[in-house]
Amino acid sequence: MLKVNVRGENIEVTSAIRDYIEKKVSKLEKYLDQNINATAHVNLKTYPDKTAKVEVTIPLPYLVLRAEETSTDMYGSIDLVTDKLIRQIRKHKTKVNRKSREKGFDHADFINEVEGEADEKKIEIVRTKNIAVKPMDSEEAVLQMEMLGHNFFIYKDAENDDINIVYRRRDGRYGLIDINEE
Repeated sequence: MLKVNVRGENIEVTSAIRDYIEKKVSKLEKYLDQNINATAHVNLKTYPDKTAKVEVTIPLPYLVLRAEETSTDMYGSIDLVTDKLIRQIRKHKTKVNRKSREKGFDHADFINEVEGEADEKKIEIVRTKNIAVKPMDSEEAVLQMEMLGHNFFIYKDAENDDINIVYRRRDGRYGLIDINEE
């Protein structure tokens, strides 16, 4: 069963918007196994430039489905996000089926058959690069990233020796991924 949790930032979530989201997101349920209980977290944001952003995250047992779309039309963004999620499900199903055929075993697939298999694209690593991570703080890492002209930079945190990643976000600001070993 797929539950839908809708949250709005700078927007009142009307019953019409909520109904439309629930109708669209619940269509994903036919691609999922009936034994799965999941919650689709939908976040709506509006910006001063009259654009609307729709984010949907669906944590599943072996996979997290996530998509976002920004446009001037809230309902159009909802449609585009659900299309992206369907493509993700198809891609994952194709990958899982290919891996199980290669290894020669049946698996407990939590995604049902989908109409029209997604095109299989082989993931090919064309370059391997070894890097030495240096101890530094996040500000220095951002400066290094900017100097190199990259969108991300991996470094060792000088305070706690954790491996971290700084990255440039689409909005031009920066993000930090703190990698903790379990």
